[in-house]
Amino acid sequence: MSVRAFNRLGIVGAGQLGRMMALAAYPLGIRTLFLDRADDTPGAQVAPSLVGGLEDPQRLAELAARSDVITFDWENIAAPALAPLAARVAIRPSAAALALAQDRIEEKALFSRLKIPVAAHAAVDSSKDLERAIRRVGVPGVLKTRRLGYDGKGQVLIRRAADCAAAWDRLGANAPGLNGLGPTGPGQNGLIYERFQRFSREISLIGARDAAGRTVFYPLCANTHAGGVLRYTSAPYNHARLAREARAHLTKVMQAVDYCGVLTIEFFVVAGRLVANEMAPRVHNSGHWTIEGCATSQFENHVRAVCNLPLGSTRPLGHAAMINFLGTLPPRDRLLKIEGLAYHDYGKSARPGRKVGHCTIVAERTADRSRRMADALKLIRWT
Repeated sequence: MSVRAFNRLGIVGAGQLGRMMALAAYPLGIRTLFLDRADDTPGAQVAPSLVGGLEDPQRLAELAARSDVITFDWENIAAPALAPLAARVAIRPSAAALALAQDRIEEKALFSRLKIPVAAHAAVDSSKDLERAIRRVGVPGVLKTRRLGYDGKGQVLIRRAADCAAAWDRLGANAPGLNGLGPTGPGQNGLIYERFQRFSREISLIGARDAAGRTVFYPLCANTHAGGVLRYTSAPYNHARLAREARAHLTKVMQAVDYCGVLTIEFFVVAGRLVANEMAPRVHNSGHWTIEGCATSQFENHVRAVCNLPLGSTRPLGHAAMINFLGTLPPRDRLLKIEGLAYHDYGKSARPGRKVGHCTIVAERTADRSRRMADALKLIRWT
């Protein structure tokens, strides 16, 4: 029995991820409608946009009335705000899957139940909890907000037990509230302390799953971060055993939450084994290279999955790299002289640390990819 394909896609959040989803949807005959707080977003430059709070019941109801299916480009949207819409429109991924990824403690509990290795960790709701966590988990470690942390925000490295008080003063005493993300109280606005992982590589695996359970995976990506922000990615990262392990882990998560759409898990490679860091219930920064570097991009496969269309091939078209533009855009004319380079401007104003664009490089050989990547990095300044 065939399932009706959806032609109207509502997207909560109109950042660069939403923008690239909309650009992938148009050739498929799918029209997109955004909901965001402002009218000058990257998404609003390419598709109609409703302006209002991301959790505004009236605006969400209007988005649902004008859509066949709703997805999102930012995971810190209150799952309870989306849940009432499920009676009138499909929500993919589901509000339940979204909620799991919003809380680092719940996320790690899911990984542990599924026998996916994670760093030693403990929930922290007070300075005394942090002292106990450091004694139990050890140092060095990282103190993080349970919710609302991304791109290195809401994290403090603790190198010695003596740093406990300073770390709590910096992060714990002013831990962000949930801003509507679920209930409040101990264990809800709290923190998590994790043992620092001495890793040899950070990698990510991106997969897409449709509503019928069909799944495709992209090649592993090797990622380089600084200050918690992704600087550049190269793919495919060829390691057959790690690829098998990562696919098995991602498959278990997708099946456990009956996932629909693109899902990413970031891993540390520690002593040759995978340790799951976190998952992202959306298209992912480390997969931007797939726009030019794969037969079907992560953005198109997300749209296909949530709109009941057949998933596309994830076959790589060469050896690829993606470099983020942070703060300001680099010289377009000079970068475009590099063979195999594609330039993406998100239409954002310049601001230190802000993701304002990226470039991808695709080459037939690894050596050519690496050489062109090095040439590009000479022209890019991260602020």
